[in-house]
Amino acid sequence: MSTAEGTVVLPFSQRRVPRPLRDLPVVDSPDAECRRLIVVGSDADLAGVLTRLMRTERLDVEVAHVKRPWQARRARTGTATRVPLIRDETGRVIVGAAYWLGESGLEKGSPPAKLVGEAVVDDEVLFDGEVTGVRIEPTGTMPGLRATVLSRHMRPVRWVAGRAAQLGTTGTFVVRDGELTPRPVRRSTFYRHIQGWLQVR
Repeated sequence: MSTAEGTVVLPFSQRRVPRPLRDLPVVDSPDAECRRLIVVGSDADLAGVLTRLMRTERLDVEVAHVKRPWQARRARTGTATRVPLIRDETGRVIVGAAYWLGESGLEKGSPPAKLVGEAVVDDEVLFDGEVTGVRIEPTGTMPGLRATVLSRHMRPVRWVAGRAAQLGTTGTFVVRDGELTPRPVRRSTFYRHIQGWLQVR
C-alpha cells in the first residue's frame, strides 16, 4: 500500500484533485522525484507522462491514472504491476488506442477514408490493398499490442496480437489517444518498448 511519503499528484487541464488525494503533494511535472505518480487527466495526458518517463529512463516510477473521481482511492492504494509499454517510431507512447486513417474522410459526415498500403503485425499480414482504417491497442499483457482493420462503420473486423504493428502506405494520418497528427506520413510503426511501465491497478 502506498503512503503519502513518495506519492505525488500531477493534475492536467486545471482538473480538481479528488478529495482522497488532497493531502498529497501536487506537482506540475512528471520530472518530480517520487515513488508513485498519480496522473489526473486524459489518456493523452497519461501517454505524455509515460513518454517523458521513458525518455528520462524513469520507468521504475509507479504510475496511477485517475480519469474519474471514484478511481482516486485505487490510485493511492492499488498494487503496481509491470505491463508492456507501447510506443511508436517517433518515441511517443500510447495507452488507449491509436488509428491509421486515410488522407480523406476525416471530417464529420464525409465518406469513409481510404487507407491504401500494407500493414503487418509481427509476421502476419493485417491487410494489403485498401481499407477504411486500422485501430491499434496496448493489451496489458504479452505480446503487448493488438491491431484490427476497421469496417466502413469503424468497427473492428479481426484482431491480431503481436509485438509490433507496421504500416507502409501512400499516406496516413496517425491518431494517438485522440490526438491527430498535423500531416500525413508514409510509414508508421507501433511496438513494445524494451521495458514496461509500472501500472497501478
